[in-house]
Amino acid sequence: MVSVDPTADPAPVLREVASGLRFPEGPIALADGSVVLVEIRRGTLSRVWPDGSVDVVAELGGGPNGAAVGPDGAIYVCNNGGFEWHDRPEGIVAPGHQPADYSGGRIQRVTLDGEVKDLYTEVDGRPLRGPNDIVFDSAGGFWFTDLGKNRGREMDVGRLCYALPDGSSITEVVHPLMTPNGVGLSPDGSRLYVAETQTGRVWEWEVLGPARLGPAGGPPRGPGGAHLLHGFPGYQLLDSLAVDGAGNVCVATLVTGAVSVIRPDGTLEQQVPVPEPDPFVTNICFAGADSRTAYITSSGRGKLYATDWPHPGLDLAFRA
Repeated sequence: MVSVDPTADPAPVLREVASGLRFPEGPIALADGSVVLVEIRRGTLSRVWPDGSVDVVAELGGGPNGAAVGPDGAIYVCNNGGFEWHDRPEGIVAPGHQPADYSGGRIQRVTLDGEVKDLYTEVDGRPLRGPNDIVFDSAGGFWFTDLGKNRGREMDVGRLCYALPDGSSITEVVHPLMTPNGVGLSPDGSRLYVAETQTGRVWEWEVLGPARLGPAGGPPRGPGGAHLLHGFPGYQLLDSLAVDGAGNVCVATLVTGAVSVIRPDGTLEQQVPVPEPDPFVTNICFAGADSRTAYITSSGRGKLYATDWPHPGLDLAFRA
């Protein structure tokens, strides 16, 4: 049993926006009310309109994963190179190991009119294995996680990287990390958070500048001097995360099928489940500081939900 704060606000009520998506992740709420997201199994960047209709923005191939808007208005996508896919009897789609047609990890720049460019495929001569999630800072660069791939009897050791959107610079900042997935920044940009999938841990660092991190708390310290913000009990795996305007780290929690809300002091405030149980609740994003609307991807069932969040959203560094 997970212990949550009994004084927390009631869990938000979710409403379905779209269904029939092919393992959606990486949602980005745009100013016109649409949501751009990836469909990993379909290999596309897609756009969901308020009426639930879906348009394909671009064919990306491989396994498009986390996405964010850059300073130039383009969408920057972490492409993990693809998965094996499994259709479960209960109607759930599940990603698996590295596929036979694995195309390599990469960071892609995608314009809303469909132009695609591979921006980075390696760092320090080492290929990107499975880029997963991404967040831009106020300086115009971006942090991203490279989770790696699982090949059944062996798997990659992950890392956290920093890069510039013009393709001129990429730096490995923290290694090793065990299946690093979600990445996000505190509202003032002074803290960086990373969720590890398999360990169920959320780490935090102090941001010292572009590509520079320092210890965020006292010992004991984790990878790269990280402070353990929160460790989940039992078998709870973590996916992407986003930070709301109150500074809460909202991390998608696999198996449990919910978004877990962690206060800046590390207290688990509550867990927000989707209406139809799904072990692959993967992402949450916010519509901006002037809104309390949040969007949540129920990837195993191919659905996008919207909800009124208890706290205002947080405007990311750049938003189309």
